[in-house]
Amino acid sequence: MAEHQVFTIASIPADGVGQEVVAAGRTVLDALAEQSKGAFSFEWTEFPWGSAYYAEHGVLMPADGLETLKPFDAIYFGAVGWENVPDHVSLWGLRLNITQNFDQWANIRPVKFLPGVQSPLRKADDTELDWVVVRENSEGEYAGLGGRNLAGRGPGNEVAVQSSLFTEKGCERIIRFAFDLARTRTVRKVSSVTKSNAQQYGMVLWDEVFARVAGDYPDVQTESVLVDAMSAKFVLHPEDLSVVVASNLNADILSDLGSALAGSLGLAASANLNPERRFPSMFEPVHGSAPDIAGQGIANPIGAIASAALMLDHFGLHAEARRLEAAIEATTAAGHLTRDIGGTADTNEITEAIVEALAASLTSA
Repeated sequence: MAEHQVFTIASIPADGVGQEVVAAGRTVLDALAEQSKGAFSFEWTEFPWGSAYYAEHGVLMPADGLETLKPFDAIYFGAVGWENVPDHVSLWGLRLNITQNFDQWANIRPVKFLPGVQSPLRKADDTELDWVVVRENSEGEYAGLGGRNLAGRGPGNEVAVQSSLFTEKGCERIIRFAFDLARTRTVRKVSSVTKSNAQQYGMVLWDEVFARVAGDYPDVQTESVLVDAMSAKFVLHPEDLSVVVASNLNADILSDLGSALAGSLGLAASANLNPERRFPSMFEPVHGSAPDIAGQGIANPIGAIASAALMLDHFGLHAEARRLEAAIEATTAAGHLTRDIGGTADTNEITEAIVEALAASLTSA
C-alpha cells in the first residue's frame, strides 16, 4: 500500500469574494481527499491577513509572515483589495510581497473554454481553443523600481519614475519554462510577446534570449509577436496559440483578455510557481476581490477550484487534477452556471455540483 501523503496548505482568503471562493476550493479538495481512500489528505492552516487585518494592525501581514509561510507545501490564496486600503498598498503588502520574496517567477494562466459557457468569441462555437499564458512573475514592469520626487517644488511639479527590469537570467528561465511546457502539449508551439520596437533595451534582450533558447528546442514551433498584434491575434486567430510567454505586465493583460474571451474572469485560474521548490508556490483565481458582490454568495468559484487543480499537479497528483478539471467541465456542460456566465446558480450550488461530478466519476470508472 502506498504511503499516506499529507499536504500542508496555508490558506489566505484575504478580501471580498476571496473568502467565499477559497472556502469552495477547500470543500472540493477535501472531497477529493476523502475519495482517495487514504492515499492523501490536506492539512489546512488559515491566516486572517488582508485589508481587515490592515485596518487593525496597519499592515497586510505580520513582519514574520513570510517565515511563517515558508514551511508549507503550498499557499491557497483568494483575493486582496478593499476600499480602506489603496490598491498599490494592498497588492504590494500581501500578494506581491509573497510572490517576490518567494521567487515565484513562473505564473501560469490557462485559458479554458468550458462546455456550456458562451464565449463572446464567435470562433469558439466551432473551433477547439485551448492555450496557456506563461507570465514572467518576478521582474519586468512589476519589479517595483523607481520613486517619486520633487514634490517640494509645489503642485504639478512632482516627478515619478517607474523602471522595468529585464535580466538575462530572468528572461531565460521563464522562456525555457515555456518551451518545456510546450513539449507536454498536443501542439508544441511557443509564442513570445514583447514590444521591442518601442522598448529597445529590456525587450530586445528578451527577443535575443528567446531566439537563443529556441535553438535548444528544434521540435517546438516558435513565433515572436508584438503585444498589440498579439492582442488582435487572441481575438482573430486564437486557434494558432498553444503557449504564450510574455513579460509581467504584457502577460497579465493578455491573460485577462483570454479569460474574458473564454466567458468570464471568474473562470480564470493561476499558479505562481517557484519551480526549484525552495519556497512554497501559491495558487489563486485572478478575478480580484469583487466588492460589488462580496458576501452575497454568488461569486463564481470555478477560477479558485481550477487553481486547486493546478495545485494538485504541483503535488504530483496528476490523475486527480484531470478528474477535477473533468468535473468542472461536467458541471458547466450540465447547465450549472453562475450569474457572470449567464446562469442563476450560487457559489454553493456550483461547489456541490462539482463535488457530485467527482463522485460520479468514481462510480463510472
